[in-house]
Amino acid sequence: MRQDLIATRGLIQAGRATALEHLERCAAEAASPACAHAFLSIDVAGAREAATHQDRLVERGAPPTPLGGLAISVKDLFDARGEVTAAASTVLAGRPAATDDCPAVARLRRAGAALIGRTNMSEFAFSGVGINPHHGTPRNPATAALDPRPRVPGGSTSGGAVSVATGAAWAALGSDTGGSLRIPAALNGLVGFKCTARLVPTTGAIPLSTTLDTVGAITRSVRDAALMHSLLSDRPVTLADKPASVLRLAVPRTLMLDGLEPVVAQAFERALGTLRRAGAVVDEIDLPELSELASINAGGGFSPAEAWAWHRRLLSERGQDYDPRVAARIRRGEGMSAADYIDLMQARRDWITRVERRLQDHDAMLSPTVPIVAPLLEPLLVSDEAFFSTNANLLRNPAAINMLDGCALSLPCHTPGDWPVGLMVWSHALRDVAVLDAAQAIETALVAAH
Repeated sequence: MRQDLIATRGLIQAGRATALEHLERCAAEAASPACAHAFLSIDVAGAREAATHQDRLVERGAPPTPLGGLAISVKDLFDARGEVTAAASTVLAGRPAATDDCPAVARLRRAGAALIGRTNMSEFAFSGVGINPHHGTPRNPATAALDPRPRVPGGSTSGGAVSVATGAAWAALGSDTGGSLRIPAALNGLVGFKCTARLVPTTGAIPLSTTLDTVGAITRSVRDAALMHSLLSDRPVTLADKPASVLRLAVPRTLMLDGLEPVVAQAFERALGTLRRAGAVVDEIDLPELSELASINAGGGFSPAEAWAWHRRLLSERGQDYDPRVAARIRRGEGMSAADYIDLMQARRDWITRVERRLQDHDAMLSPTVPIVAPLLEPLLVSDEAFFSTNANLLRNPAAINMLDGCALSLPCHTPGDWPVGLMVWSHALRDVAVLDAAQAIETALVAAH
């Protein structure tokens, strides 16, 4: 495993490195070809100032801050004072700069983050692929050694994932409405944690779906994910450091194992075998409620309806300036009636109640995060049919957890040097610490096996 934020912070506190030294390395990566199109803006001067301040605290023997002056990137969805929040669109590029930090950014800044820059994303966060026609699409750095052809980074937190995968940032602030943290984490061999949505305020972030939007981070390890969650949720998170042998896990056979690419299926089965050999109980279960999601969301689901409410005036005035694929998905919400929306909310409440009953006997569920490895970029640029089919495929598994109002973490389960594959550890609402505990035990077992 690559060195993570917590280990690096410890080196800085011990006087074996400085935050500024690490910041300069991150800044060099951010400006490198591997990060092309990953950042919309880079604030090296501001980040240097934050890193230098943290180094002075260390020199004075002051208690360490949680982030220790290390570089964190910010998705272009979140207000940061003095910066324009445009959600990687051209439509909002001329809006006034934010006068205040949103809660998520304020909490990271207070924790000692060196905010290195704003990252690219699917326009208005409305895609799991990560393509952006306005600012270019960052290529997936985790697949470059396996195939020189550009592959998608995953979305919508595309630039955030690339910033962490290249070493330009130690963690990336992002959002997750249907998998926008977990999909790019899986495709880039990283960790992405989607908490229970109510735990982190979305104030000061441009909404996609006010029902499903979640604020979280992409990191290099589970313990970094727990640290970032504790900071963003403003509540302590203490991991139990339990072994895999005490875990009782379940693999739902319904839906989430359908149509797996062979590389994904092999990595997933290998991970299950490793966990069983480590002493974990891994049951296979039916979860028939998952097959109901297509019919529940047949009218388009929450995202188009709630996005339409936010975008309808902008679309009437500047619709030609939107990514046509994004505009088409938002416009689906125009046809949803108030009665349809109320029916959808009720159907979701009933569905959550029934699913939660089935999850009570296990510490967490296990599924492949996405059923495919990172697809080639070029075919998705030229074909709407290929794009929308791939987008639906990438969203299928992770979006179920947003519908559940649950929590989920994607961590790498592939053998080093192979195609990145994500293992999703998940459960229902407010089981966040249990999922993080299980994920840490799973990560430890998988790393030991490699």
